[in-house]
Amino acid sequence: MKQLTAIILLIASILFMACQKNHSHRVVLCIPVYGQSLALGEEAERLTDFDSLAVYANGRIVTENLDHQFGYFENDGLKEFTKKLVRYQKRAFELSIYNMAKILADSTGSDTLICIFPGGQGATAIANLSKGTKPYQKFIEDIRTAYEEAHERGWDFVMPAICWMQGETDVTDYPDTDYMQLFLQLVEDINNDVKNIAGQKQDIEIICYQTGPVARAKNFNAFAYDCPEMTIPQAILELVRDNPRYHASGPMYPYTFVREAIHIDGIGHQQHGCLVALAVLDILHYQKQSRGLLPIKAEHQGEEVIIDFSIPCPPLRIDTIQVTKAENYGFSVITPDNRNIAQFVTIQDNKVHILCSEQPDSCRVRYAVNGEKMKSGRLHGPRGNLRDSQGETLRINIQGKPYPVYNWCWQFDIPIE
Repeated sequence: MKQLTAIILLIASILFMACQKNHSHRVVLCIPVYGQSLALGEEAERLTDFDSLAVYANGRIVTENLDHQFGYFENDGLKEFTKKLVRYQKRAFELSIYNMAKILADSTGSDTLICIFPGGQGATAIANLSKGTKPYQKFIEDIRTAYEEAHERGWDFVMPAICWMQGETDVTDYPDTDYMQLFLQLVEDINNDVKNIAGQKQDIEIICYQTGPVARAKNFNAFAYDCPEMTIPQAILELVRDNPRYHASGPMYPYTFVREAIHIDGIGHQQHGCLVALAVLDILHYQKQSRGLLPIKAEHQGEEVIIDFSIPCPPLRIDTIQVTKAENYGFSVITPDNRNIAQFVTIQDNKVHILCSEQPDSCRVRYAVNGEKMKSGRLHGPRGNLRDSQGETLRINIQGKPYPVYNWCWQFDIPIE
């Protein structure tokens, strides 16, 4: 039965590609994901059926080879070829880009192909994903393959963005590198290489998730005034907030983690994929960056801290259903002598108000910098209960069940003005 299915799928793919040659104009829209294990979907039970994905939207979702052989990934080309040859898919997990691709296929014309594929390597710091490394070279070669396949057919090729999913290892292993510098250099290297390959003039834009496994770092102390574990999550937040080239998908804490460890489950990937698709559509439509529930500033009046936010879909809400209630809904106010003086949290006029036990001079306000040791995710990991209202009107169907798609507040650690 499996062999018959494989033969049918192969014939369908051949017929699809043959039919494409009859079209005078096609656009290959390439949006891959690069990073470490979350980019590769490690441990996420696959909910996407590859046979169904191959025929979705008249077969317009394709791999870097512009075919429908989804799920085969190795940084070693020979191993990847062997996997395809024997149809080995035991390590073909759910990826956020599968659901992203479906939404984009539904939102674009019949002349547009959505080209998706993962790149990177699990349990790897950013320094070992940068230019000159094996994962980087494989990622660039896959982009080159997609371009050359499109060029050979006389189709246009455009790569407007990549999805970035990396940072866990740099948070937990303390590699003593400048993450921001390495990330910006990596983005420029990818940008230059893509321009050299495809000849496109526009810069690659970056769709960022926010990593936040701070409770898995051995030295983590939620009450420490200096919190090195938040350096990377805060750096990505600031890029998304301040640089129009960087776009928000969302933080990971609202999702269920497999074993409450490192990796979100398949449902989480599909939910996250919807946020990624919304960011891509913003980029394609040249809309002003608006995704991401992010803090703008924090100031105090007496013993009260007031936090102003960028809110994609007001009003703000406190949600203790999807995310287990955290103390003070995830907010803390940390003094220079390492005490949390936050006592009570409310929302007023789409701002968060935190009443403190004393005047918060020289303090820092934090969100979702907490959690049980070695835990991740919405139940016991670093988390907070603040979201917007987008999911009250936007839902996605996963295995016959509707799921609201909210923008959850990003983790942050900022000084109080």
